[in-house]
This record gives sequence, C-alpha cells and structure tokens, in this order.
Amino acid sequence: MEFQEFFTLGRTLTPHDVVAVVFFIAAWIGYARFALWHGRRVPSLHGELDRMRATWARRMVERDNRMVDVNIVRNLTRSSQFFASTTLLILGALLALLGYVQRAADVVAELPFAVQASHRLWDMKILLLVGVFVYAFFKFSWAIRQFGFCTMVIGACPKTPQEGDDGSQEGASLALLVSYASASFNQGLRSYYFGVAAMSWFLHPWLMILTTIWVVRVLYAREFRSRTLEVLGGRGVEIAAARSARYVKR
Repeated sequence: MEFQEFFTLGRTLTPHDVVAVVFFIAAWIGYARFALWHGRRVPSLHGELDRMRATWARRMVERDNRMVDVNIVRNLTRSSQFFASTTLLILGALLALLGYVQRAADVVAELPFAVQASHRLWDMKILLLVGVFVYAFFKFSWAIRQFGFCTMVIGACPKTPQEGDDGSQEGASLALLVSYASASFNQGLRSYYFGVAAMSWFLHPWLMILTTIWVVRVLYAREFRSRTLEVLGGRGVEIAAARSARYVKR
C-alpha cells in the first residue's frame, strides 16, 4: 500500500514540475558552491567584510573598554533574531495553509496563466516551502549562537596587551567567529530569496525556473557587482567621481 501511494504521488508531478524542482534545487546548491569558489578569486561582500572584521578584531584588543564591541555583536545578533522569529511565523502560516488547500487553490486558479493542480501536488508545493524555511531557521538560529560565542571571546580577551603581546589569538578568534556567524546569516537570508522562487511554482513550473534564474542573477549582482562592494573595497569615491564626471559631460 505504501508503494502504491508513493507511485500515485509520483504521477501527480508532471515532467515540467520535475524539471522545475530539479532545476530549483540544483541552482540553489550550485550557486552556494559557486559563491564560495568565486569569492576566493574575486572581491566579494563576504571577503571585504572579512577584511574589516580582522581590522575590528585588532582594534578590539587595543581597547580597555569593550562595550562598543559588545554593542556591535548585539546589533548583529538582533538581525538574526528578527529573521529567526519571522521564519517561525512563516512556518506556522505554511503549516496552517495545509488545512486550507482548496481555498488557496481556488484563489490561485483565478490568476492568469496559473496551472490547475491536484490537492496532492499543492501539498508538495507547500512542503517545498516548508523545507526552504526550515533550512533558513536552522541557519539563523546557528548564527545567533555563534554571535553569542563572540561575546564570550570579547569577555575572555585580556586587557590592552603589553609590549610584545599583540593579542593576535583573541583577535583572530573573534574575526573567525563573526565571519562564520555572518556566513550562516547570509545562507539563511539567501533562503528567503529562493523562497520567492519556490512560491512561483504555485502559478506555473516554467515561471519557477525563470524566477530561480532571476534570483541567482540578483544574488550574484549584490555579492560580486554591487556599489556597496565598491565602497567596501575602497573604490566607491573614485567610481562615484567618474560617474559624476560622465553625468556632467552629458
């Protein structure tokens, strides 16, 4: 009986649905690996921020009063806490939606270009979103814990080091922990972007593919081609001046 149910579930997916889901998962995993590989070779937001984190850690070691550093970590933690709590609300709404599949299907059916789907297929679409946001919650909650570890490192760091002691061990530990926590937060936030792509599956599988491509393009542009990256890399003033000069000539 279980095999028959599994076989019936497989038949609810059309070839277009299978292609869309496989492309979605492959694009998500592929971009995550590509971002790590590409970030080691070209300037990236994470790489530039790692450089600033190392500088911050060195400044932290030099200070007697480290309330500024604690407040920085606290502000970083608040972002992860906000998204973690928001993710729980989204998960609750998605689980509640499983009990109102017919109403949701009727609303979507009235939209243009929407594809009719069975209740079983609707359940699968909702469960895909649940999986996306469960992954996001684990990443945000792990980021919160890592930022908490950062405060322990700051508290354990000795006073302003004496001559010959640069405090490199404590500073390096803080910089690495903040980098790991920020990477976890970035992965959780990236899940929200791909959650938008997963939502488009409710309308049409090909729209899901197009939205996934758009999400990858947006993520790449922001992590490797954004103006924010230019500023963090110290090239923002020069590029802004060049753009202003071109604007004046026009």
